[in-house]
Amino acid sequence: MTTVTTRTIEYAADGLKMFGHLALPAGVDRRPAVLVGPEGMGLSDVERRRADALAELGYVALAFDLHGGRYLGDPEEMLARCMPLLAAPDRMRGIGHAALDVLRAEPRTDPDRIAAVGYGTGGAIALELGRDGVDLRAIATVNGLTTGRPGETARIHCAVWAGVGSEDPIVPPAQRDAFTAEMQAAGVDWRLVVYGGALHAFHHPPVDHIVLPGVGFHPRHAQRAWRDVVDLLAECLPIME
Repeated sequence: MTTVTTRTIEYAADGLKMFGHLALPAGVDRRPAVLVGPEGMGLSDVERRRADALAELGYVALAFDLHGGRYLGDPEEMLARCMPLLAAPDRMRGIGHAALDVLRAEPRTDPDRIAAVGYGTGGAIALELGRDGVDLRAIATVNGLTTGRPGETARIHCAVWAGVGSEDPIVPPAQRDAFTAEMQAAGVDWRLVVYGGALHAFHHPPVDHIVLPGVGFHPRHAQRAWRDVVDLLAECLPIME
């Protein structure tokens, strides 16, 4: 395990002052980097720990902010902000690009070797960066199996991995089918893992506030999904020692 250095990075996006969590591996050399996007509730210690874990593996990692430093534990407040955001690809891209600019500006980042990993709304943002033609080495999205504007998915030129729970009512089979059909039609190198018996946000440890119906933690699949993401990065964005 390497020594990880972390700090909070302030930047502007979506008309807000954002507070990202940057995690750096030991050393001074340039490393491949990973952008980490949170669930719709916003940046929490869950995503910060994932960024730290990626830094322990040797990546520069930035967990980005969605709501100007706020965590939206009230489901109604979260939906009131996220539903319009998810319907506005250009806003999602703006949030993603702002965080990507921060990550690229970090001296430890190899700007030509960046991947995006996102959960829920953060996963949708990762996909929109790909649809916007950003040069990424890999995209991983858990729960965020969104479809895009016609023709734009062909601008994705990296592997796309997607994970979803079989019992997720928020990303039902019809939405999964639309996502995979879009990826296939665009000639993307895609894969989809359906985790049997899992609900929406199955990767997210329990929270101390009310959650939407159909949301639930599945410890075994959470570990499996993390391993699948790490394997994707090892394949598409290997650490060169």
